[in-house]
Amino acid sequence: MQTLTQVLKASTTPSALQDVLMTTTNTCIDICNALHKGSLAGILGVAGNENVQGEEQKKLDIISNDMLKTALLACPEVRAVASEEEDDIVPANTAGEYLIAFDPLDGSSNIDINAMVGTIFSIYHDTGSDAATEQSFLKPGTEQVAAGYVLYGPSCMLVLTTGQGVQMFTLDPEKNEFIQTQSKVEVPADTQEFAINMSNQRFWSAAMQTYVNDLVAGATGTREKDFNMRWVAAMVGDVHRILCRGGIFIYPWDSKSPNRAGKLRLMYEANPMAMLIEQSGGKAHTHSQRILDIQPEGIHQRVAVILGAANEVDKCLSY
Repeated sequence: MQTLTQVLKASTTPSALQDVLMTTTNTCIDICNALHKGSLAGILGVAGNENVQGEEQKKLDIISNDMLKTALLACPEVRAVASEEEDDIVPANTAGEYLIAFDPLDGSSNIDINAMVGTIFSIYHDTGSDAATEQSFLKPGTEQVAAGYVLYGPSCMLVLTTGQGVQMFTLDPEKNEFIQTQSKVEVPADTQEFAINMSNQRFWSAAMQTYVNDLVAGATGTREKDFNMRWVAAMVGDVHRILCRGGIFIYPWDSKSPNRAGKLRLMYEANPMAMLIEQSGGKAHTHSQRILDIQPEGIHQRVAVILGAANEVDKCLSY
């Protein structure tokens, strides 16, 4: 079995991008080790302040953000970073070639119950003689050169694409290295499993309520087959399940927040996950367009998300 380093060196991935990926994933190994210490290190619980999204920050949100930011700013190939936990982008090295946007700890509400969390990242190529600005990051997801996540679960796993399919790696805790465990991930076109937060049902559009009601009706309804529902409450966990065994994940627009298009962040969550899903044969849309085609208007923009099994995404959109 090959290590991540060996896989990257044997690929057509530019050496500068390899450096950015290794810096990112090595830092995620450090985050994993911090997570495993948990209460022993005094890193659980609430930090006592909110991020730019107006959400309560956990101590590990801040710790993981600082770890990634420090490591990436020191990487000569990084031009700038953008984080869900930062108000603004952080310029790094003007001569660098890559922009990286990340959610340092997706699903952080799961931390204190020892449930699944992860780090999501998205990388773009960008050069210029001046320091990077927010405008530098406002590229559609089709321009991503790499995307992935590290899932901190029973085992620590890296899921990665550089635009030539999706690969999975598992952390060997003895060697402290990611080892390739799946070379080609494929999402089946059909599914009988869906993930959605049912507690928001009353706020969805009528069409979305009808679609989900038809799923719940199962074999006795118009779909004429039974569906199972799963909900991890961390996008990284729900998408990982889809990449492992299929399914559809939905976080639709709802009337609780009528002035924004959705809850999930385009730059830190939707774009990288959409790239992974499409690279594995699935589809990723909002209620009205392909996610990767969206022209971002700001680094903290939110969108609705419908992604997973291609035929089921099409069926959902048909409603």
